[in-house]
Amino acid sequence: MAASGVKDPIRVVITGAAGQIAYSLIHQISSGDVFGKDQPIILHLLDITPMLGVLSGLVMEINDCSFPLIKEVVTTDSEQTAFTDVDVALFVGAMPRKEGMERKDLLTANVKIFKSQGLALEKFAKKAVKVLVVGNPANTNCFILAHYAQSIPRENFSCLTRLDHNRAKAQIASRLKVSPDTVKNVIIWGNHSSTQFPDVRSAKVTVDGAETAVFEAIKDDAWLKGDFVSTVQKRGAAVIAARKLSSAMSAAKAICDHMRDWWHGTKDNEWVSMGVISDGSYGIEKGLVFSYPVQIKNGSYSVVQGLAMDDWAQDLIEKTQKELVEEKNDAVKATSSE
Repeated sequence: MAASGVKDPIRVVITGAAGQIAYSLIHQISSGDVFGKDQPIILHLLDITPMLGVLSGLVMEINDCSFPLIKEVVTTDSEQTAFTDVDVALFVGAMPRKEGMERKDLLTANVKIFKSQGLALEKFAKKAVKVLVVGNPANTNCFILAHYAQSIPRENFSCLTRLDHNRAKAQIASRLKVSPDTVKNVIIWGNHSSTQFPDVRSAKVTVDGAETAVFEAIKDDAWLKGDFVSTVQKRGAAVIAARKLSSAMSAAKAICDHMRDWWHGTKDNEWVSMGVISDGSYGIEKGLVFSYPVQIKNGSYSVVQGLAMDDWAQDLIEKTQKELVEEKNDAVKATSSE
């Protein structure tokens, strides 16, 4: 703690900082929406060398915003500079999938990036750093990152499925014509991909002042087990088709929601979805980066236990786990063939 009750600044690194997600994200972090209105921040912005000019323009904009919480902005193409002493690491940058690119090509390209960044994280970051991987394939990129940063606790690694969680809430709210903040305890299980399982079997919604189960409120099991699931699974592709660009504003908002909850905690009797390193809960392979429902207190999350599984849910969870195991195996092969 600095003098007279003022907090010491925290260091937050954003990779892929010249990209469109980071552009939305930086404003929310800098204005105190994530870590608190009393938490000073030193921003570390990392991107590839050709993007340093863009980053210098970004710094001009950050300066012109006159954010009181921003104490310094470091722009760099050096992993050592980017990760030294950071408290929070937001891995937004990744190799995007280009037309005609096979999944294994994408994995091979990303393995190189996340192996290098994992080694830098291991060497230079604080051991208490909170890590969030956003760049796709997020779960598997997170697995590789953690694999190369062994001395950082496993529970400090996460990947983003909060965007899917928010999408699920929005679909339910829209169907019932209520505000999304009246919907709670939806779950995203598994991979941040089209195999994910958006699950509202335990979700509740407040309608006209009364809290009720989502299945009871909607009274359309076929929609909840059909179109609702596929809409959330394919929402990213739908945004790309319409906008000709991937989700940026909604992704940045989800990153902020994820980190705010991890930093400050979830509300009592509420949970959120986070991709975390599996401890074997719900029969998922240990070590796999898998999205679970979690509750958070004092900066630590715990997987919500004891939720009922039926055959339908089990089947969908097994499908997304199978995809993640295949991705992980392909990524491990790619690291060993380097």
